[in-house]
Amino acid sequence: MSNVTHAVNASNDNIKHSAIISFRRAIASDRDFLLNLRKASMEKHLNNAGIYLDDNAHLQRIDEFFADSHLILYKKRPVGLLKLGLFANKIHVRQFQLLPTFQGVGIGSKVLEAIKRKAQEKRLNITLNVLINNPAKQLYLRHDFVVISSNELEFQMHWQCQ
Repeated sequence: MSNVTHAVNASNDNIKHSAIISFRRAIASDRDFLLNLRKASMEKHLNNAGIYLDDNAHLQRIDEFFADSHLILYKKRPVGLLKLGLFANKIHVRQFQLLPTFQGVGIGSKVLEAIKRKAQEKRLNITLNVLINNPAKQLYLRHDFVVISSNELEFQMHWQCQ
């Protein structure tokens, strides 16, 4: 997805503009950004689930499947992470994080639309997991993902390729 570029109509109470998002493969020098991103976007939700991680534990998650990591760029500036697993029968969203200041302005929707287009091209379904108390679940529901199962920590969600 590193060469995917899409127009974003982003708006919230303070911002009303049109912008471009793009993706680029993450490199080792992005690890500091990815650690800060993960802590800013996930720590609250992890703590609410009773999960408390130190920096080393966060870095282990960042390093897992690192070759599949792509930065989400907004106006050429990194604002998020998308890590996809491509399988014979599905695309699995391993990680999808946006800096809090870029949540709720349409960027997440544009990223999901890009993933869905890729899935349709390959005729694959999409799966993901989301922590039970993470408000990102509402974003996924708006994009036609359905909960297929859950455990004490997370929902497993599925999008059916049409």
